[in-house]
Amino acid sequence: MTAIRTLQDTTVLHNGVEMPWFGLGVFKVEEGQEVINSVKWAIEAGYKSIDTAAIYKNEEGVGQAIKESGVPREELFITTKVWNKDQGYESTLAAFETSLEKLGLEYLDLYLVHWPVKGKYKETWRALEKLYKDGKVKAIGVSNFKIHHLEDILADCEVKPMVNQVEYHPRLALKELLAFCKENQIQMEAWSPLMQGELLDEPTLVELAGKYGKSVAQIILRWDLQNGVVTIPKSVKQHRIVENADIFDFEITADDMAKIDALDEDRRIGPDPDTFDF
Repeated sequence: MTAIRTLQDTTVLHNGVEMPWFGLGVFKVEEGQEVINSVKWAIEAGYKSIDTAAIYKNEEGVGQAIKESGVPREELFITTKVWNKDQGYESTLAAFETSLEKLGLEYLDLYLVHWPVKGKYKETWRALEKLYKDGKVKAIGVSNFKIHHLEDILADCEVKPMVNQVEYHPRLALKELLAFCKENQIQMEAWSPLMQGELLDEPTLVELAGKYGKSVAQIILRWDLQNGVVTIPKSVKQHRIVENADIFDFEITADDMAKIDALDEDRRIGPDPDTFDF
């Protein structure tokens, strides 16, 4: 694991595309001024990566913020995702065009299959392969896929997923999935890294925050990076967006990493991909 020392540091996906280790997620951020502000504050603070999804219903605001930020498009890394009801080959291609139009962009950096909808996600994947081959997306991946879903895709795909974005935090450390992804050159990415705030008073983390002179959130986000997991915490507060990214001036020791690993309870706050009602 190479040292990650700045907010602009990137991981190299298996197709050579550089993806920032750190970004802003906008799940549950309201369309309009709220999302525009969040994204603009993040870009002002030096973030390059913004992660949205069709179902978040805020792609237009994200696009607006990108325009208003004044940062050249090619310096940013923009991700969105195809929603479950749009899965299937033709419908995914159409959903992609809708997302692109809402974002006001010519291309996407990363397009993800949002959930493994049974009986559909392989057709959806074929559509992503086409978008990738047509140069409309720099990288393609999946979200909320377990090992068996990934094996299913890997069995006959033409392009391997480059990213798997999953719920990931100290209570859900997904060791086997992480190892599988690393083995198959699939970059793992964390959504809800702070467990929607549930971990902020966890005693071990509070103790480590004191030791390193950092917030609990910063400890968790640093743990993500040191485990080789891209992370995209969300916030709608400017000071928090800046603070979340202030994790590049320290390193957690191996012993302390192990203490955080020990918090794993295989516990989710989001749905289980195997039982999610699509």
